[in-house]
Amino acid sequence: MTEPADIRTAIERNVKAVTLRPSVGQGTAVTRVRLGESLSCEITEGPWTLSAGMTGKYGGDGSAPNPGVLGRAAFGSCLAIGYAMWAARLGVSITSLEIDVQADYDVRGELGVSDAVRPGHSEIRYVIRVSSPASEDEVRRWIDTADRCSSWRDNLANPVPLVRELHITSTAPIE
Repeated sequence: MTEPADIRTAIERNVKAVTLRPSVGQGTAVTRVRLGESLSCEITEGPWTLSAGMTGKYGGDGSAPNPGVLGRAAFGSCLAIGYAMWAARLGVSITSLEIDVQADYDVRGELGVSDAVRPGHSEIRYVIRVSSPASEDEVRRWIDTADRCSSWRDNLANPVPLVRELHITSTAPIE
């Protein structure tokens, strides 16, 4: 298990590096998603491979979590890891930390049944349960700092430009 002091050292090294040379911390992440059988997808980025899919209720085979599960997991794990990093950086001890990500939905928008219903979530909430020997004021300062600096919290809370690029390859029908 990585100790808080080791986490703090690593983060401070990164802070110093990007302060001196901002370009060190800039780049483009690329995740490839390939559609497979039965509404399933193989997701790859670098050495990682994940799967997503849909349940039988939507025509899939239920072999993997659906994209909503992965999205909520990405958000929740980003928060949890960010909280741990900021706790180490600020010297706040954590005994335990759990986050529930709750997302309200109405599938009528996603299924095109009603233009009055958005296809995405109508509200996303996150419930943090933390146990710490630190004072309540210290915990609130730590969590507020981590929330302010969370990349996925920012992605969800503020519009991010979304640019679509479409490449079409014509294929001859198989006879």
